[in-house]
Amino acid sequence: MGSGKTGAQPVCITDAATVTALGSNLNQLWERLLAGHTGIRPVEYFPVENYISRFAAWIPDLAQTADQSGRSRLHGLVNRLLATINPVPADSFLITATTKAGIDNIERLCREKPTDVQEMVASTIAQMICKRLDLSAPGININAACASSTIAVARAAALIAAGRIDSALVCCMDVITDFVFSGFSSLRAIAPQPCKPFDKNRSGLSLGEGAAALLLMNAHRASENRLPNLGTVAGWGVGNDATHITAPARDGSGLIRAIKKALTTADIDPGQIAAISAHGTGTIYNDAMELTAFRQVFGHNRIPAYSVKGAIGHTLGAAGGIEIALGLQALATQVLPPTVGLSDPEDGAAELFSRSSQTVTGDYLLTTNSGFGGINAAIVLEKGNIS
Repeated sequence: MGSGKTGAQPVCITDAATVTALGSNLNQLWERLLAGHTGIRPVEYFPVENYISRFAAWIPDLAQTADQSGRSRLHGLVNRLLATINPVPADSFLITATTKAGIDNIERLCREKPTDVQEMVASTIAQMICKRLDLSAPGININAACASSTIAVARAAALIAAGRIDSALVCCMDVITDFVFSGFSSLRAIAPQPCKPFDKNRSGLSLGEGAAALLLMNAHRASENRLPNLGTVAGWGVGNDATHITAPARDGSGLIRAIKKALTTADIDPGQIAAISAHGTGTIYNDAMELTAFRQVFGHNRIPAYSVKGAIGHTLGAAGGIEIALGLQALATQVLPPTVGLSDPEDGAAELFSRSSQTVTGDYLLTTNSGFGGINAAIVLEKGNIS
């Protein structure tokens, strides 16, 4: 089992749940991904006429689950996520990941509507989840741009591998709000039409909203509690290229360091990676940077790859957690979903990415995420042993 350095505790994922624009659970999301569906559609719950795009992957009935006394859409999203997960041990260490928390309450406040201002503070999300699940210790939140939940999983895995804790719950979530949409529009980072990851004609990302929950345990406790091993967090790495406030380093240096660290932690060679879940936002520079990094790490080896952001949008702080949950599905079925939105692959992408599903053979999958400020993170997943 590729679970890191000698003496480290193997880190198993025993439960995984998602909520996205393509479904309220992981099975729905997986089936619709394989069918090539997309949740990206015109936004209807706030005006978008003055923005450069009108498209996003939003959850149509999310507002109906939120408290009408001034709660954020995030509150409704968290409620829906927690309703889908299995019981969580009370001593589990909670790590949440969100970039903007309940930022739509700024809009309510400015418009003099009922507002829960506490939900604008990311730490309150961890407090809310701890209370809902009766966890014995307060949680922490990680805000590291679009690599937030990848780093949250890395942090949880490192604590378990070191023997400091034996159970951790990672909950990640972000919602689309007028505030967030206007910011990305101002940066001219969103595409006028649904995004096209790794396509020659890509012109930006499409925002998405969603959430994921991942329960991690050391192998002994998972076995003792007779919980399934959906997959192992075998390796993890984080790197910062410190190049630009929003743009990635063109040479992929930060992502290369993160991937190499993840491979070293997993104690495996690049050739053992069977597939890659790429960040794949559809922006001009991110996709080019990722292709550069993959070439540097894997050389001329053709490693099948995919991006899910053409189907569920870029879910910001939730992206890594959702993609790890999907990575477990890919390893279990030995099938990769199509890269929705791809029609005319960028140079160097056609050998890796496909508009159709791809079959793979192997035990390890690499999943990567990158974000503003030059942050990059990588996780190596190992196939689980469930029958």
